[in-house]
Amino acid sequence: MSHTPKRAANDSLNVLVTGSAGFLGSHLVDRLLADGDRVVGVDNFVTGTSANLEHVGDPRFTFVEADVSQPWTWAAKIERPNLIMHLASPASPVDYGREPLATMAVNALGTMHAVDLARASGARFFFASTSEVYGDPLEHPQPETYWGNVNPVGVRACYDEAKRYGEAYTTSAIRTLGIDARIVRIFNTYGPRMAPDDGRVIPNFCLSALRGEPLTVYGDGRQTRSFCYVSDLIEGIVRLAKRDGLAGSIVNLGNPGEFTIAELARIVCDIAGVPVNVVACDLPPDDPTRRKPIISLARRLLGWEPKVALRDGLEPTLEYFKTRMGQPETVTTK
Repeated sequence: MSHTPKRAANDSLNVLVTGSAGFLGSHLVDRLLADGDRVVGVDNFVTGTSANLEHVGDPRFTFVEADVSQPWTWAAKIERPNLIMHLASPASPVDYGREPLATMAVNALGTMHAVDLARASGARFFFASTSEVYGDPLEHPQPETYWGNVNPVGVRACYDEAKRYGEAYTTSAIRTLGIDARIVRIFNTYGPRMAPDDGRVIPNFCLSALRGEPLTVYGDGRQTRSFCYVSDLIEGIVRLAKRDGLAGSIVNLGNPGEFTIAELARIVCDIAGVPVNVVACDLPPDDPTRRKPIISLARRLLGWEPKVALRDGLEPTLEYFKTRMGQPETVTTK
């Protein structure tokens, strides 16, 4: 059976996107529709929100409210997919800390169900993994060949190990079932539609700055992250998912620009027009001290690299949170 996506009459694809009401999933839906594809989005709103899809009025979009960890009985009622993109999962420490078992289930059972449908329909399968599979890395920066340094029983294991399992199941399915599958390892991504309360550093910093409150910095602020703007990430995801000849590929996508958390705090405050004011808290358990992707494989296979500088991406992100808060255009502090 061929697992190259079968093109519809107008050269578009029928794409199934799990986690379609989430931050990344909703942006992916927008991009796929802009490409002319027909999209079925699936979400159970554990962490996603219907507000992320309210703007979608395209008749080529169909939404199914369902938990993809449960049997996919609804799949018999949708058009046969050419491409299945499995993004469903809590992705922030707050979210997967609140829903650890659901996080493991969606990356294990959800992945199994998605692979089953891919095999039955002859569809290509795309699994959204994470840089968290590298854990607190002993190798820096991180190439795709690095196996990681993950605590399998720590507080983050429900996410880290679930994604590692999803990768293992996907690659096992490639070897045993012959499906065309690809895996992306997503590094820190930000932009409009991030949940204000998901606990990640950019929403936290943006909201604190907009409120004129101190920014909470965990540890000494010298830990590093690499921040990729959402439009850049979605471009890379679409290229990896749709390009022929990439079966079995595992690719890092992220921005290799590395910033300390203290530097990020200064940049956010500067853009928001507020004084730099931080308060230190203890570092959470198993929090990675350094994170930076090697993206040479993405450059070679996809011709991809991020285009949006951190400051340029933070400006619309701050505007988004300003809207969510009902803040005026000018931020003032006492």
